[in-house]
Parts: sequence; structure tokens; C-alpha cells
Amino acid sequence: MKILGIETSCDETGIAIYDDQQGLLANQLYSQISLHADYGGVVPELASRDHIRKTVPLIQAALKQANLTRDDIDAVAYTAGPGLIGALLVGASIGRSLAYAWDVPAIAVHHMEGHLLAPMLESHPPQFPFVALLVSGGHTQLIKVTDIGHYELLGESIDDAAGEAFDKTAKLLGIDYPGGAKLSKLAQAGDSKRFHFPRPMTDRPGLDFSFSGLKTFAANTIHQNQPLSEQTKADIARAFEDALVDTLVIKSKRALEQTGYKSLVIAGGVSANLTLRQRLAELMSKRGGQVYYPRLEFCTDNGAMIAYAGMVHLKKNQLADLAIDVKPRWPLNEL
Repeated sequence: MKILGIETSCDETGIAIYDDQQGLLANQLYSQISLHADYGGVVPELASRDHIRKTVPLIQAALKQANLTRDDIDAVAYTAGPGLIGALLVGASIGRSLAYAWDVPAIAVHHMEGHLLAPMLESHPPQFPFVALLVSGGHTQLIKVTDIGHYELLGESIDDAAGEAFDKTAKLLGIDYPGGAKLSKLAQAGDSKRFHFPRPMTDRPGLDFSFSGLKTFAANTIHQNQPLSEQTKADIARAFEDALVDTLVIKSKRALEQTGYKSLVIAGGVSANLTLRQRLAELMSKRGGQVYYPRLEFCTDNGAMIAYAGMVHLKKNQLADLAIDVKPRWPLNEL
């Protein structure tokens, strides 16, 4: 079965074709970073308009890349939420309409389930059960995963997501949007001993996160060290990244201890952070377990994860009806 996947939840248009026998046949991605850079963040209306311009041409490009025609497609999967409602409506409208016109099933996919299942695209995928750490610009969650569609929320951020905190702190340091990855690169030149930032909510029980206070601590440190030299910027970036990564590792360890699981999946945009990957690999090595994550190109939003999730739901006959229904807020445990 060949599934066309459409991802338009925020500022990246992702189109892919996945075959349950041959794997990924095509993957097309367009990023709107340059479009939003002048505004220092994503402008929802501009994002929606750009998805309108790019989605159909990218579908055509994916079909050409896979050397297929529309008659070869067995189903169309699209992101139905969570995300920016206008952006979601573009992908859902196009996806549902194509499925109707091509007389094939349509599958509405949860964006975060797509991220959670992205490591399944690799040659050595994780086996159930496992703990999933989902870290992106909009979400920071620890999920107990016993099977496809069986997800229990163990903890989440009560304010800023990890990726959001990265980007906001980068902006405070004068780093251009999107600043999270650039802050991490800057941190490599930082002195880890100069500043010490708090590890929020690690001094109390539980698996929830809070990163707004960490961002405020960074803002105060920046204010107290004006004017900022390049080395001071690097030192602050290092202290911030170390604190955020430590917090994620500490909470992940607690989740593993609570569940008794030996496998940890990390996915979402922040899963591309090399420091986080290294620290989690060390954690799992000490515990005699294994950490799994998608390749870098599948950490950020992409159509491949939506196509794969669509294939899983198609096999379970979990299909969308004719209504075009999107959910800007959609808890994963409601699946």
C-alpha cells in the first residue's frame, strides 16, 4: 500500500509517499524560515498562504520522485492537529479533497503521534513498550507507549515548551530566528563553569516540566552582564543548554524508573540537539537500555512521519469521514 502524507501544521510543508513493503519512496520538504525571519517568529496568516502555494506542487514533485501517478496511491494521510488552525486547514482540505477525487481513503493524523512514530522509519526501529520524550517548539511531553495508539501522558510542560525556550533565549542573546539551533552551536564555545542555571522542577517529585523560569533566569543573567562580549554570550548559551538538557535527562530517567522500561524514544525538533542525544545515550548505556531517535531530517516537521502514521491507521481501518475537521489543540491521549 502506498500512502501520500501531507504535513502543514506550522511553517514547513512536508509531502511524502510511504509504501508498506518498500518503505519511503519520496520525501519533499519546503521550509518557510526565510519568510518568517523578518518577523522573529511564525506569522500564522503568512504560513497558511505559503502552504496554499507550495502543497500541490510538492505533491506533484513527490509523485515524480517516486515515479508514480495518482492511480498508484492507496490512501491520503494529512495532519489534522495540533497546530496553527489556518495551516492545518490547508493540508486537511487538500488531503481530504484529493482522497475524495481519487476515490481512496483519507486518514487524519495527530501531529505528535507522527513525531512519536518517526523512529519507526529507521532500519532498527524501537520495539514496544517504550517511553517517548517528545520535545519540539510547541510540546515537551513524556509518554508511556505500550502499542500503536496506546499512549499514556506521564508529564508535560506547564508553560513554555523546550524548543520555545531555546528560541526565546536565543532572541534575548540577539540571535536571529530561528535561534534554537544557533544557540546550541554557540554553546559549544561556552565555558560550562562560568554560569550555573537552575534545573527547574527537578527538586520535587513528578514528571512535569517548566521552562519559563529558566528563560527568565537567562534574561536576568544577560541584563547583569551588559555589555555582552561574544564569549559571555557563548557562556550564557552553554549554561542555558546544560540546564535544559539536564532537566530533560533527569525527568526521562524518572519516567524509565517509574515504568521499568528499557527503551527510550526521543523525537521532535529538539531531538536533533546533539548534546541531548549524547546525554540520553549515556543514560541508557548506564541503565543497560537503548535510546532511539529519527535521522536529523525527520526530527523537524515532515511528510514522511505523517505518511507512516497514516499507513498504520489505514491497516486498522481508522479512516476520516467526509468532514474536514482540524484540531489546533488535541491531547495525544485522546486518540
